[in-house]
Amino acid sequence: MDELLELEIKELIVEALQLEGVRPADIDGDAPLFVEGLGLDSIDALELTIALERRYEIKIAPDDARNRDLFRSVRALAAYVAAHRGTEPNGAG
Repeated sequence: MDELLELEIKELIVEALQLEGVRPADIDGDAPLFVEGLGLDSIDALELTIALERRYEIKIAPDDARNRDLFRSVRALAAYVAAHRGTEPNGAG
């Protein structure tokens, strides 16, 4: 996996969600982002989605059943971004 991309996403998470006292290096790439782990909530998910879509020119459908897996961890997000960035700048279906 692309460690640089994972670091970028960790930095994006900290910046976009304004996480006080959290450094990108503190975020485990495999740790859950929601509930346990970082403890993000649905508002955080929306803000993170917007930030990811802007930064990487991807589209994440809000009602996609795969989103639970997509937002499982930084590593899962990085895999999605690596596979889709720049391919859907105008959104998808």
